[in-house]
Amino acid sequence: MMTNVAHMFMISAIFSLLIIAESEVYIVTIEGDPVISYRGDIDGFEATAVDSDSDQKLDVTSDSVASYSQHLETRHDTLLETLFEEETYTKLYSYKHLINGFAVHISPEQAETLRRTPGVKSVDRDWKVRKLTTHTPQFLGLPTGVWPTGGGFDRAGENIVIGFVDSGIFPHHPSFQNPRIEPYEPLPRYRGKCEVDPDTKKSFCNGKIVGAQHFAKAATVSGAFNPSVDFASPLDGDGHGSHTAAIAAGNNGIPVRLHGYEYGRASGMAPRARIAVYKALYRLFGGFVADVVAAIEQAVHDGVDIINLSVGPNGPPATTRTTFLNPFDAVLLSAVKSGVFVAQAAGNGGPFAKTMVSYSPWIASVAAAVDDRRYKNHFTLGNGKILAGIGMSPATRGNQKYTLVAANDVLLDSSGKSSFADCQRPEVLNKNMVKGNILLCGYSFNFVIGSASMAKVAETAKSLGAIGFVLAVENASPGTKFDPVPVGIPGILITDVSKSMDLIDYYNASTSRDWTGRVKSFKAVGSIGDGLEPILHKSAPMVALFSARGPNIKDYSFRDADLLKPDILAPGSLIWASWSANGTDEPNYIGEHFAMISGTSMAAPHIAGIAALVKQKHPRWSPAAIKSALMTTSNTLDRGERPILAQQYSDSETMTFVPATPFDYGSGHVNPRAALDPGLIFDAGDNLVQLVVKIFQFRTQKCFPTSFFAQMNGFKFSGFSPLDPFSDTYAFGATLSLAMEIGNCSIFFIIYGGLFTVQM
Repeated sequence: MMTNVAHMFMISAIFSLLIIAESEVYIVTIEGDPVISYRGDIDGFEATAVDSDSDQKLDVTSDSVASYSQHLETRHDTLLETLFEEETYTKLYSYKHLINGFAVHISPEQAETLRRTPGVKSVDRDWKVRKLTTHTPQFLGLPTGVWPTGGGFDRAGENIVIGFVDSGIFPHHPSFQNPRIEPYEPLPRYRGKCEVDPDTKKSFCNGKIVGAQHFAKAATVSGAFNPSVDFASPLDGDGHGSHTAAIAAGNNGIPVRLHGYEYGRASGMAPRARIAVYKALYRLFGGFVADVVAAIEQAVHDGVDIINLSVGPNGPPATTRTTFLNPFDAVLLSAVKSGVFVAQAAGNGGPFAKTMVSYSPWIASVAAAVDDRRYKNHFTLGNGKILAGIGMSPATRGNQKYTLVAANDVLLDSSGKSSFADCQRPEVLNKNMVKGNILLCGYSFNFVIGSASMAKVAETAKSLGAIGFVLAVENASPGTKFDPVPVGIPGILITDVSKSMDLIDYYNASTSRDWTGRVKSFKAVGSIGDGLEPILHKSAPMVALFSARGPNIKDYSFRDADLLKPDILAPGSLIWASWSANGTDEPNYIGEHFAMISGTSMAAPHIAGIAALVKQKHPRWSPAAIKSALMTTSNTLDRGERPILAQQYSDSETMTFVPATPFDYGSGHVNPRAALDPGLIFDAGDNLVQLVVKIFQFRTQKCFPTSFFAQMNGFKFSGFSPLDPFSDTYAFGATLSLAMEIGNCSIFFIIYGGLFTVQM
């Protein structure tokens, strides 16, 4: 009898292990309202919803919210306990505030059981997300046109909390320190937690950073999370999270120093704003939606004003019929209804159409622009030919030219020439032959996949005593992106293949060899220019090549969703900001405290920070009103007063420039100064869209009435005159759905194809 019992127990245990082994994380939503929209339909539980048209905010500390939240969690637990044996599943999160559901680790068979259960609305297998990877305050006009209106940079963003769902933060960076002069006061309305560093036992918060938490339950049960590498804390082991936080809310005037040179002073868009960290991304695998949803829920519960999402899915969800009706985007909708403005990176799949990975109509999807700053350099050959390239480096001394030596010609062992031409291993090169010369290296595929870096080339050249280095691109796949990299010795990357061949031809013609191919004498010479100072261009802003393009897609089949995306354009190319000292996201900046990187990940926090400034000036504005202010005041002309261009591929797959369209830049490039006083905002309630129009007083005439009211196609319009006069000339942004003209006391609106005119 005992043997049979033991045998049955063993079979049961093995069966349980088999279930666990093939289990995956699923996000389950069930019928019933979450806290944000519950209106008291259940006996014994008071309503918790807040009218979106009112100024009242959800009080998550109230007894009614606590009671209803517990009710929802009990329902989640009861459902699972009724259907499954306890040891066959693991519930990771209960989602109560923004959606009604939970994340659970179960087998596919158990997931199917849930799908067939009455009261279950959806069961979606968890999917991965990824990162969508200074001068810009000046480029955007913040120091002179925006910060002074709020009391200066030391008040810009005061008491606004920006939540960052990202890879964490490096709290010791100067960009995130609590200033000694005018330190931050406590912020009682924010209810977030501060985790303690498990190594130092110190809090991650300091007044500037008001909240710091990490979310990794889905990553852990999926087997992707490694605490020794990914850090089971809010500490940034990647660099990405520190970079985005500094762009939006980093302290003002922080010197950007690398390799003994100062590239300027960095500042966030809203340098006085507070930072709340919700780590849900990790260095090796990105993240999981279940963890990201939990982070967003917590951020809204804690009381953030803005959420920055420099993160997006790998592609459209395959399990939902509509891209923006999955649990992730449903959570974003509830966040917006809670009064939180959300900025999300559009994606880096450009320049091809339908590459957006930010689908929600209710948030701001941000495309990336190239600003007016370009870093260029040149290499002068001994024959007088000048080759253009990139490289943020000092020049070689004076007008002196130095001997060129190719890595393949100075190997200690010549048996593996092609393997070491990229100059990543100094120990294989002959120091005596390199010392005092310019080292010529080859750009290999290892640079594309990240296992080789320009920083390592510089390190190799310096350790061997070289004067400098040249990195030549002999073959480049279409679309290969080359960014300038700061290095401490003279160095340049020749990106044009034809220019690289000119260099190699000159080197070979000037270098004599014996019959075996061994070099007898190096006679090729050259000099490297100064690449430290940027050149400012009027053809800016410009839509970056990598920035994802619209239109938005409806489903996994990439059908059009009839929804304009992206929403807006902001700087996202070659952005300087803080970096985590142990960050590994960019091989050229390992061990550094600053990095200059590109991506819509960098564009989104520009909008998040500027939204904080708008929120500071207009604290009662809804997320829709803030989004409206940003979009209706955006620019479609560049600094040279020409239509904005977009980087694109030509038929020969080389980069060219074409006129940009709303599918490239949305409404246009952000204009922070105009957004603070837009004169025109759309607001979104539960049942209607309100258009509020300010009728400006001309300095030369006052022929407008003080107010007007009209209604068209179910939309209500109202307006009033401001007290402050403006100039005689008005320029307003235009989108596909809105155009506006003011002149000679006439106002014209083109709204969804309708024409509405007020003639005085």
